[in-house]
Amino acid sequence: MAMAELSSKASPRHWSGPEPSGAARKVYLGIMQELERGRLVPGQRLVETELAQRYEVGRNAVREAMQHLAVRGIVDLSPNRSPAIRLLDLAECLEVLEVASALTRLAARSAAQAYDGEAAAALKAAVEDVAEAAQSGEPAAFSRARRGFYRCLLTIGGNRELQRLFPAIAMHIIHAQYPSPRLQGIRLADYRAIAAAVAGGDPEAADRAAREHVETVRAIILELARQG
Repeated sequence: MAMAELSSKASPRHWSGPEPSGAARKVYLGIMQELERGRLVPGQRLVETELAQRYEVGRNAVREAMQHLAVRGIVDLSPNRSPAIRLLDLAECLEVLEVASALTRLAARSAAQAYDGEAAAALKAAVEDVAEAAQSGEPAAFSRARRGFYRCLLTIGGNRELQRLFPAIAMHIIHAQYPSPRLQGIRLADYRAIAAAVAGGDPEAADRAAREHVETVRAIILELARQG
Protein backbone atom coordinates (compact mmCIF):
# COMPACT_ATOMS: atom_id res chain seq x y z
CA MET A 1 0.00 0.00 0.00
CA ALA A 2 1.62 3.27 -1.09
CA MET A 3 1.80 6.05 1.52
CA ALA A 4 0.01 8.42 -0.84
CA GLU A 5 -2.83 5.94 -1.04
CA LEU A 6 -2.86 5.55 2.74
CA SER A 7 -3.01 9.31 3.20
CA SER A 8 -5.84 9.61 0.71
CA LYS A 9 -7.85 6.83 2.31
CA ALA A 10 -7.35 8.40 5.73
CA SER A 11 -9.35 11.43 4.70
CA PRO A 12 -12.56 11.61 6.77
CA ARG A 13 -14.74 11.47 3.68
CA HIS A 14 -13.67 7.85 3.19
CA TRP A 15 -14.74 6.61 6.58
CA SER A 16 -16.92 8.98 8.58
CA GLY A 17 -20.08 8.70 6.50
CA PRO A 18 -22.15 11.52 5.00
CA GLU A 19 -22.02 14.88 6.75
CA PRO A 20 -24.01 18.05 6.07
CA SER A 21 -22.65 20.82 3.91
CA GLY A 22 -22.87 24.59 4.01
CA ALA A 23 -24.41 26.28 7.06
CA ALA A 24 -25.63 22.98 8.51
CA ARG A 25 -22.06 21.68 8.60
CA LYS A 26 -21.05 24.67 10.72
CA VAL A 27 -23.63 23.70 13.34
CA TYR A 28 -22.81 19.99 13.07
CA LEU A 29 -19.09 20.46 13.64
CA GLY A 30 -19.64 23.10 16.32
CA ILE A 31 -21.76 20.77 18.42
CA MET A 32 -19.30 17.91 17.97
CA GLN A 33 -16.47 20.16 19.18
CA GLU A 34 -18.44 21.49 22.14
CA LEU A 35 -19.30 17.96 23.20
CA GLU A 36 -15.62 16.97 23.06
CA ARG A 37 -14.65 20.03 25.13
CA GLY A 38 -17.26 19.35 27.77
CA ARG A 39 -19.25 22.49 26.97
CA LEU A 40 -22.21 20.30 26.05
CA VAL A 41 -23.09 17.26 28.14
CA PRO A 42 -25.33 14.23 27.62
CA GLY A 43 -28.94 15.07 28.39
CA GLN A 44 -28.53 18.79 27.65
CA ARG A 45 -31.30 20.36 25.59
CA LEU A 46 -30.46 22.12 22.33
CA VAL A 47 -32.67 25.13 21.62
CA GLU A 48 -33.06 25.82 17.92
CA THR A 49 -33.17 29.64 18.20
CA GLU A 50 -30.11 29.72 20.47
CA LEU A 51 -28.12 27.52 18.10
CA ALA A 52 -29.11 29.67 15.12
CA GLN A 53 -27.84 32.77 16.93
CA ARG A 54 -24.67 31.11 18.22
CA TYR A 55 -23.58 29.82 14.81
CA GLU A 56 -25.10 32.69 12.81
CA VAL A 57 -27.16 30.42 10.59
CA GLY A 58 -30.81 29.98 9.73
CA ARG A 59 -33.10 27.63 11.59
CA ASN A 60 -33.33 25.28 8.62
CA ALA A 61 -29.57 24.76 8.85
CA VAL A 62 -29.94 23.91 12.54
CA ARG A 63 -32.69 21.38 11.76
CA GLU A 64 -30.57 19.75 9.06
CA ALA A 65 -27.61 19.50 11.43
CA MET A 66 -29.85 17.90 14.08
CA GLN A 67 -30.92 15.23 11.62
CA HIS A 68 -27.31 14.34 10.82
CA LEU A 69 -26.34 14.35 14.49
CA ALA A 70 -29.27 12.05 15.24
CA VAL A 71 -28.06 9.60 12.58
CA ARG A 72 -24.62 9.64 14.24
CA GLY A 73 -26.26 8.83 17.60
CA ILE A 74 -25.22 12.14 19.13
CA VAL A 75 -28.59 13.86 19.38
CA ASP A 76 -31.90 12.43 20.53
CA LEU A 77 -34.86 13.71 18.54
CA SER A 78 -37.87 12.92 20.70
CA PRO A 79 -41.35 13.98 19.53
CA ASN A 80 -42.72 17.21 21.05
CA ARG A 81 -39.43 17.98 22.83
CA SER A 82 -36.34 20.00 21.99
CA PRO A 83 -33.42 17.98 20.65
CA ALA A 84 -30.96 16.89 23.32
CA ILE A 85 -27.47 15.46 23.47
CA ARG A 86 -28.07 11.74 23.77
CA LEU A 87 -27.96 10.35 27.30
CA LEU A 88 -27.35 6.62 27.75
CA ASP A 89 -28.51 4.57 30.70
CA LEU A 90 -26.15 1.88 31.96
CA ALA A 91 -27.82 -0.88 29.95
CA GLU A 92 -27.41 1.16 26.76
CA CYS A 93 -23.76 1.86 27.61
CA LEU A 94 -23.12 -1.86 27.94
CA GLU A 95 -24.87 -2.52 24.63
CA VAL A 96 -22.69 0.11 22.95
CA LEU A 97 -19.59 -1.51 24.42
CA GLU A 98 -20.68 -4.92 23.14
CA VAL A 99 -20.89 -3.55 19.61
CA ALA A 100 -17.66 -1.58 20.09
CA SER A 101 -15.86 -4.76 21.10
CA ALA A 102 -16.91 -6.62 17.96
CA LEU A 103 -16.05 -3.78 15.57
CA THR A 104 -12.82 -2.79 17.32
CA ARG A 105 -11.62 -6.37 17.22
CA LEU A 106 -12.44 -6.56 13.51
CA ALA A 107 -10.66 -3.26 12.86
CA ALA A 108 -7.53 -4.42 14.68
CA ARG A 109 -7.55 -7.88 13.10
CA SER A 110 -8.07 -6.47 9.59
CA ALA A 111 -5.26 -3.96 10.07
CA ALA A 112 -2.87 -6.70 11.23
CA GLN A 113 -3.77 -8.87 8.25
CA ALA A 114 -3.23 -6.03 5.75
CA TYR A 115 -0.26 -4.38 7.46
CA ASP A 116 2.92 -3.80 5.50
CA GLY A 117 5.99 -1.65 6.02
CA GLU A 118 4.54 1.28 4.10
CA ALA A 119 1.89 1.73 6.80
CA ALA A 120 4.47 1.88 9.60
CA ALA A 121 4.96 5.65 9.60
CA ALA A 122 1.23 6.37 9.69
CA LEU A 123 0.61 3.93 12.56
CA LYS A 124 3.56 5.26 14.56
CA ALA A 125 2.38 8.85 14.04
CA ALA A 126 -1.16 7.95 15.15
CA VAL A 127 0.10 6.46 18.41
CA GLU A 128 2.43 9.42 19.01
CA ASP A 129 -0.49 11.81 18.49
CA VAL A 130 -2.47 9.98 21.17
CA ALA A 131 0.49 10.14 23.57
CA GLU A 132 0.98 13.87 23.00
CA ALA A 133 -2.73 14.54 23.44
CA ALA A 134 -2.79 12.55 26.68
CA GLN A 135 0.15 14.57 27.98
CA SER A 136 -1.57 17.84 27.09
CA GLY A 137 -4.52 17.02 29.32
CA GLU A 138 -6.96 18.47 26.78
CA PRO A 139 -10.00 16.18 26.36
CA ALA A 140 -10.78 17.58 22.89
CA ALA A 141 -7.22 16.97 21.71
CA PHE A 142 -7.31 13.42 23.04
CA SER A 143 -10.64 12.80 21.34
CA ARG A 144 -9.25 13.97 17.99
CA ALA A 145 -6.14 11.83 18.42
CA ARG A 146 -8.24 8.81 19.41
CA ARG A 147 -10.29 9.19 16.23
CA GLY A 148 -7.07 9.50 14.26
CA PHE A 149 -5.79 6.24 15.71
CA TYR A 150 -8.92 4.35 14.72
CA ARG A 151 -8.96 6.06 11.33
CA CYS A 152 -5.45 4.73 10.79
CA LEU A 153 -6.47 1.16 11.71
CA LEU A 154 -9.51 1.36 9.44
CA THR A 155 -7.44 2.72 6.57
CA ILE A 156 -4.78 0.03 6.89
CA GLY A 157 -7.43 -2.69 7.11
CA GLY A 158 -9.21 -1.36 4.04
CA ASN A 159 -12.66 -2.78 4.89
CA ARG A 160 -14.98 -0.14 3.43
CA GLU A 161 -18.11 -1.39 5.17
CA LEU A 162 -16.31 -1.27 8.51
CA GLN A 163 -15.13 2.26 7.69
CA ARG A 164 -18.77 3.21 7.15
CA LEU A 165 -20.11 1.57 10.31
CA PHE A 166 -17.38 2.28 12.82
CA PRO A 167 -18.05 6.01 13.42
CA ALA A 168 -21.68 5.25 14.31
CA ILE A 169 -20.64 3.52 17.55
CA ALA A 170 -21.75 5.82 20.37
CA MET A 171 -18.42 5.74 22.19
CA HIS A 172 -18.20 9.54 22.00
CA ILE A 173 -21.32 9.73 24.19
CA ILE A 174 -19.88 7.22 26.67
CA HIS A 175 -16.66 9.23 26.92
CA ALA A 176 -18.70 12.40 27.46
CA GLN A 177 -20.71 10.74 30.25
CA TYR A 178 -17.64 9.24 31.91
CA PRO A 179 -14.80 11.78 31.44
CA SER A 180 -12.32 9.94 33.63
CA PRO A 181 -8.55 10.73 33.47
CA ARG A 182 -8.05 7.09 34.44
CA LEU A 183 -9.83 5.98 31.29
CA GLN A 184 -7.60 8.23 29.18
CA GLY A 185 -4.40 6.68 30.53
CA ILE A 186 -5.70 3.17 30.00
CA ARG A 187 -6.71 3.91 26.43
CA LEU A 188 -3.20 5.15 25.61
CA ALA A 189 -1.60 1.95 26.96
CA ASP A 190 -4.15 -0.20 25.16
CA TYR A 191 -3.71 1.62 21.85
CA ARG A 192 0.01 1.00 22.08
CA ALA A 193 -0.66 -2.72 22.61
CA ILE A 194 -3.05 -2.84 19.66
CA ALA A 195 -0.57 -0.97 17.45
CA ALA A 196 2.25 -3.33 18.43
CA ALA A 197 0.18 -6.36 17.47
CA VAL A 198 -0.84 -4.75 14.17
CA ALA A 199 2.77 -3.81 13.39
CA GLY A 200 3.77 -7.39 14.17
CA GLY A 201 1.28 -8.63 11.59
CA ASP A 202 -0.39 -10.78 14.24
CA PRO A 203 -4.20 -10.79 13.77
CA GLU A 204 -4.82 -12.99 16.82
CA ALA A 205 -2.80 -10.72 19.11
CA ALA A 206 -4.46 -7.63 17.64
CA ASP A 207 -7.91 -9.16 18.19
CA ARG A 208 -6.99 -10.04 21.77
CA ALA A 209 -5.57 -6.58 22.53
CA ALA A 210 -8.69 -4.91 21.15
CA ARG A 211 -10.98 -7.18 23.15
CA GLU A 212 -9.04 -6.59 26.36
CA HIS A 213 -9.16 -2.85 25.75
CA VAL A 214 -12.94 -2.72 25.52
CA GLU A 215 -13.31 -5.08 28.50
CA THR A 216 -11.12 -2.77 30.59
CA VAL A 217 -13.20 0.25 29.58
CA ARG A 218 -16.35 -1.71 30.44
CA ALA A 219 -15.04 -2.59 33.93
CA ILE A 220 -14.14 1.02 34.70
CA ILE A 221 -17.50 2.33 33.50
CA LEU A 222 -19.30 -0.19 35.70
CA GLU A 223 -17.19 0.99 38.61
CA LEU A 224 -17.89 4.66 37.87
CA ALA A 225 -21.60 3.95 37.49
CA ARG A 226 -21.70 2.30 40.91
CA GLN A 227 -19.92 5.29 42.43
CA GLY A 228 -22.27 7.75 40.71
